[in-house]
Amino acid sequence: MPSPARGRVSGMTEVLATERLTLRPWKVGDADETRVLFSLASNPHIGPRAGWPAHRSVEDSAAIIRGVLSTDETYAVVLSATGEPVGSIGLKPLSGIIAPSAEENRGALEIGYWIGEPYWGRGLVPEAARELMRYGFEDLGLEAIWGTHDVNNKQSSRVMDKLGLRIVRTRDHVYFPLIDEYHDEAIRRITRAQWEHER
Repeated sequence: MPSPARGRVSGMTEVLATERLTLRPWKVGDADETRVLFSLASNPHIGPRAGWPAHRSVEDSAAIIRGVLSTDETYAVVLSATGEPVGSIGLKPLSGIIAPSAEENRGALEIGYWIGEPYWGRGLVPEAARELMRYGFEDLGLEAIWGTHDVNNKQSSRVMDKLGLRIVRTRDHVYFPLIDEYHDEAIRRITRAQWEHER
């Protein structure tokens, strides 16, 4: 397969491409995109698994695009065939869930993702994540990529297994203030050396 198309569009966010997907910035102020996000993120099976509440209105989704999804290295996962977003993925500084040491925090970012329920089971998240990990290691020069998931979230566990993120530790009773719940979390990591070995 040819190397993926890439191009910087704003700030530190690239446009990345895979066989079936385009990873691009979310469109702030775009009514159609906002409605699509609301249709996906209002599903109560999506957000609470990742520690955020289901969207309650189109206005709620618009605010999330402006304030959360427009940050650098956060991407809409878009089906190239239709041009429509089906989820979101990004790299961000290591969260308090990971509780990294100074050494662990050096040259590392955390991957996060979600995809709309109608698109589950198609291998889209691993496809998007592999490209984002390639970008992180090759273009951003990262030394490690971390991830977390609820220990009971079997889907996310399988995705991270496929991506080569290994369990480093678990943390019990982690508080998620946006949903006012406690979850036991698996904390995973893949280093640059591990990623290069597994390619």
